[in-house]
Amino acid sequence: MRFWVRKRFWITTLVVVLGGILAWIDPRGYKDQSFNPDARAQEPGHVLENAEMTLFGDTGTIQQSLMTPRLVHTPQTAMTDVTSPIATLFDSEERQWLATAETGTLNTDTQALTLAGSAQLLSPDEGWQLNTELLHYNGVTRHAWSDSKTVLQQPPQRLDASRMDIWLDDSQIRLTNNVRGTHPPATRSP
Repeated sequence: MRFWVRKRFWITTLVVVLGGILAWIDPRGYKDQSFNPDARAQEPGHVLENAEMTLFGDTGTIQQSLMTPRLVHTPQTAMTDVTSPIATLFDSEERQWLATAETGTLNTDTQALTLAGSAQLLSPDEGWQLNTELLHYNGVTRHAWSDSKTVLQQPPQRLDASRMDIWLDDSQIRLTNNVRGTHPPATRSP
C-alpha cells in the first residue's frame, strides 16, 4: 500500500511540475503589447447597402442628402466613403442641385463632400451641367469648386476651363485659367 501512495505522490508532483513549466513557456500567454489608437481609426463602424443619408444645418434645414448603393462610415475620423453617389445639395432658397460621380467622400463633421470620377453637377433652374473629374463641395458655405479640367454646358453652349468655382446661394459661377467657349449664334426663323 505504501508503494501505491508513494507512486501517486510522485505522479501528482510530476504533473504539477510539468504543468508549471508548460504554463511558464506557453507562447500564448500574456504579452505586454502597446495599443495603437490609429489602427482603430481605420476600422469602419458602419457598412450600409442602398443607403440614404441626410445632413441638417444648425437651423434644422436640410443641407445635403446623399443616396448610394454602398456606404462605409468610419466614426473615429468622421469620414464616409460612398460608391456611385447621388447627392442633392440645397441652397438658401431650398433649390435642389444634383451631383453625381463614381466615388465620393463625405466628412460628416465639416459637411465637406468630395466627388471623384466623372463628377457632374446639374443646376436646378437654368438647365446647365458641369462635368469634371474631381468636385469639392463645402456644405456649410455652399461653395463647390474644381481644380481639374471643367466643362460647363447648356447645349448648344459650351465652356471649358482649368478651374471652376460655384456659389449655390448666389447662383454665381467663376471659370478661370484657359477659358474657352462655344456660343453659336441664334438661328432666325423665317
